[in-house]
Amino acid sequence: MTRTPFGWCFIGTGRLAETVAGEILPNGHRIVSVYSRTYERAAVFAARHGAEVYADPEAAMTAAGVEGVYIVTPHSSHAEYAETAIRLGVPVFCEKPFTVRAKEAEDLFRLAADKQVYAAEAMWTWFAPPARVVREWIDNRRLGDIQTVNISYCASFMHDASRLTDPMAAGGALLDIGVYPLTYLYRLFGEPVSVSCQGVLENGVDISDTIEVNYDSFSCHVEVSMCDDSCGEQLHIRGSEADIYIDHYHNAGQVRLVFHNGREEIYTGITDYLTEFDIAADEIRSGLISSVLVPPDATVAVMKIMDECRRQMRLVYPFERQ
Repeated sequence: MTRTPFGWCFIGTGRLAETVAGEILPNGHRIVSVYSRTYERAAVFAARHGAEVYADPEAAMTAAGVEGVYIVTPHSSHAEYAETAIRLGVPVFCEKPFTVRAKEAEDLFRLAADKQVYAAEAMWTWFAPPARVVREWIDNRRLGDIQTVNISYCASFMHDASRLTDPMAAGGALLDIGVYPLTYLYRLFGEPVSVSCQGVLENGVDISDTIEVNYDSFSCHVEVSMCDDSCGEQLHIRGSEADIYIDHYHNAGQVRLVFHNGREEIYTGITDYLTEFDIAADEIRSGLISSVLVPPDATVAVMKIMDECRRQMRLVYPFERQ
């Protein structure tokens, strides 16, 4: 039986919003309402995608037919919009990072639990099968003892959008892309024993970071950059019996398990926006108040790791000083 298209309110109309709309609209979803701080941009987006544009976020969130709010704005405004939606009783699906600081995330999830309203981070990597297969391999000790982990996300894109280098928008490499490797490590190995971070700061944001995430018997080396693509986007986990290799792990289509005897297993899957939106829609319609696949504790734990990285880098955004 074909389900009724799920109705979304889009808060934010930038490049990612356009990409998501292009994937989900032909496949069981519709955009009911749209809000952006730039009304003219929102009006163009709404007309393109068959939605209504609104001049204030509350009206967009409570428009007839809205079942969930998708927040895809600069990081610094995530908490504000998420809180507004939750207080209105409207389910929230918010882009990564869920907030700027861990306390904001904790407060929002606590509010959502009190109001019995769904709230989840739109971390597409962990709504998709490839990452969950890797976790099964780790949990089932297919690699033997973990020895070393190297993970990178380095690309040259810092001038692609003004928000990336804007400290008032909580720009920088850590929150924009560092959240991916740190989430991956947490979801595979849990809470680290310690974290050390060195960052290169420029005009109030971090443009690259080197992070060591330490566990009892092994360490994970993390390289993150939005100004240099030399280290690429790769994950290599070395075990006593086998290795895992993944290119473009944050949206992987293939993951490889290579045993030291030469045998190899390959899992081919898909990481896409439609999968995560289908799952979020089903979770909302089933009455859940949090996501099974991207639970609040994972989101908060990763935010705490990033808080510690920022503390060590002495990276404080201007709005945090107010």
